[in-house]
Amino acid sequence: MMKQRKVPLRKCVACQEMMPKKELIRIVKTPEDEVLIDLTGKKSGRGAYLCGKVSCFKLAQKNKSLDRALKHHVKPEIYAQLAEDFISVEDEFLAVKESSVDE
Repeated sequence: MMKQRKVPLRKCVACQEMMPKKELIRIVKTPEDEVLIDLTGKKSGRGAYLCGKVSCFKLAQKNKSLDRALKHHVKPEIYAQLAEDFISVEDEFLAVKESSVDE
């Protein structure tokens, strides 16, 4: 029997659910203190994960869980930017998710 590759799990900072890393959207605070969405998951900096649901994004904004996870104040305009990015990445993200199912 083939040994299953261990799937790296991460926790959504909003709903606290553990999920495979590639099903979560990584938000990173770079060493330059920029907060951005990291679709590659490779950018250096402190990362926080959100599952792809807009409800989780809104929850993270409301209860400041993103700020806590990144140990950094996330400015309202960052949230606005993230909200836009989130909607645009959601399609891309779901497409990636679909394609990774067939592997």
